[in-house]
Amino acid sequence: MKIAIYPGSFDPITFGHIDITERACALFDKVIVSVAESKSKNPLFTVAERIDLAQEIFKDNPKIEVIGYASKLTVDLARENNAIAIIRGLRAVADFEYEFQLATMNRSLAPDIESIFFTPKDTLIYVSSSLVKEIAKLGGDVSRFVSPNVKDALAEKYST
Repeated sequence: MKIAIYPGSFDPITFGHIDITERACALFDKVIVSVAESKSKNPLFTVAERIDLAQEIFKDNPKIEVIGYASKLTVDLARENNAIAIIRGLRAVADFEYEFQLATMNRSLAPDIESIFFTPKDTLIYVSSSLVKEIAKLGGDVSRFVSPNVKDALAEKYST
């Protein structure tokens, strides 16, 4: 079985993340969406909330599993889950330098695990979790960027 992990903070998960995850399913038997604790990013949603949001989105796809993780290297998480690849998303040239460094370091730590880069479809290339949160915080409509459960969760977070 070919397994890949797709690590990220997913705060919140967007249509761009969903697009990448679903396209990765065409290449792998199983894709594990790995929700990182990411305390340094000061997330809006808790890890449990982010996991619940992603699980709701992918509940009908048996090839996708959603897990949380904290305080471990991504390559160690990949090994623990028998993954042969780490999925990463690239939106713009600005993402490339960081992702290239990360992939190179991961290759140094685990030469047997490949990094695979996906770009979201062109209609989602500009969507980021940070921008979605900013739009929602200011009362804008985020329905073109996130699923209904995420839209509702954002509205709830910003209504208080």
